[in-house]
Amino acid sequence: MKSLVCLIFLLSSCLVQAQQKFHVEKGKISFISNAPLEIIKASSDKLDGIIDVSSNQFAFLVQILSFKGFNGELQLEHFNEKYMESDKYPTASFKGKIIDAVDFSKDGEYDVRVKGDLDVHGKTQTRIIKSKIIVKGGKITIETKFTIPLVDHNISIPSIVSEKIATEIEVNINASMSQ
Repeated sequence: MKSLVCLIFLLSSCLVQAQQKFHVEKGKISFISNAPLEIIKASSDKLDGIIDVSSNQFAFLVQILSFKGFNGELQLEHFNEKYMESDKYPTASFKGKIIDAVDFSKDGEYDVRVKGDLDVHGKTQTRIIKSKIIVKGGKITIETKFTIPLVDHNISIPSIVSEKIATEIEVNINASMSQ
């Protein structure tokens, strides 16, 4: 009887663990274009996402129109209309799987690689991105920094402004997640 109770408890624990999904509670995504003649910075606190810790799968999404903080209204307008074409491609997303081991059941910091499909400007590229996952007190924090070559996502920069817009954009993400 004792072993049956232990088996039921163990299976119950596994089922609870199998259904653990963490959602973005507070998330920020920012980017920097560091070109020779101009630095462009913008960010959004509208990052949405989920991690299924039973399968290590994840999905993150941001609305392009949610980015703020440009050097001026004209820069914001050009970002949305000429480069990102936000009406045609309203979101950017990254979905895939954590490919390194993470013990989500105990506190710790994990340097991991995540592999998935990065969709920006309607063009999807498979990427492996180094990230840090921090598990603390039943919550998860994701931190990552990576670059996106504009050419990989069919974003063209006219030669007249090529000294003002970098060909690779640095992206920073910080997301606090809970169940």
